[in-house]
Amino acid sequence: MFDLGMQELIVIFVVALIIFGPQRLPELARALGKGMAELRKSLQGVKEQIETEVEEIEKPLKEELQDITKDIPSAKDLYEFDKTDFFDEGKKKKGETEGSEGVKE
Repeated sequence: MFDLGMQELIVIFVVALIIFGPQRLPELARALGKGMAELRKSLQGVKEQIETEVEEIEKPLKEELQDITKDIPSAKDLYEFDKTDFFDEGKKKKGETEGSEGVKE
């Protein structure tokens, strides 16, 4: 969490030993350990609450997105439709010009 190396921990231990003395140091370590455990529990609880809230918000949005994507045809289908429509129109125009030429004669 704080990215402390071994040398930093030794310096902190020596300073704490000098300030608090050998009798109070174990008590201080226990209290610090309990405090850290409670802090981790609290943070985990907050994290779970946030995740729950986010899931509640995401669920309807995901459902809407799925409904929307079902209604939209895929790009490949649109391409295939446009391609066949384009070629059909070209054939129709070619046929119309041939037919109109025959009428003129």
